Amino acid sequence: MPLVTRNIEPRHVSRQTIPSNIRSELECVTNISLANIIRQLGSLSKYAEDVFGELFIQAGAFATRVNTLGERVDRLQAITTRKAFRSSLTQDQQLFTRPSLPVPVQDTYKTCNPPPPLNQLSQYRDDGKEALKFYTDPSYFFDLWKEKMLQDTKDIMKERRKHRVRHASITLSTSRA
Repeated sequence: MPLVTRNIEPRHVSRQTIPSNIRSELECVTNISLANIIRQLGSLSKYAEDVFGELFIQAGAFATRVNTLGERVDRLQAITTRKAFRSSLTQDQQLFTRPSLPVPVQDTYKTCNPPPPLNQLSQYRDDGKEALKFYTDPSYFFDLWKEKMLQDTKDIMKERRKHRVRHASITLSTSRA
């Protein structure tokens, strides 16, 4: 499902009711349409500023990364074979946080209704869990990823144990012969 980040308002330029005490309906519709077109242009201008602002920030970040990469290439050319390579690169973390959202998406979040006050029901739960977590859980996908990583690690350890047991039995059988 696509997420609409920017809505240009008003959508319908000429869809408005005409007041009853107007002498010239055609002139009234023309004026209303013209005013709505000007509002649309203002909305479009605001979003164009947002888009170009985001492009400017991304271009600056890209230029910084290219300069850093150039410096790293220069350092790698100067390294001798006896020295171990030590990376000074820091990993980007927390890429998907509220402050990193584009401004239009933040505006959309501000217009959303808050979740219902389900935490008031937590005191009646026997298992001690928060009632709101059943409605909205921001750590759900992290917990799911963590469980998968732990399961993969367990599977790898089982495979290594099986391989060691097989290798040990093969070694025993060849040493007896």
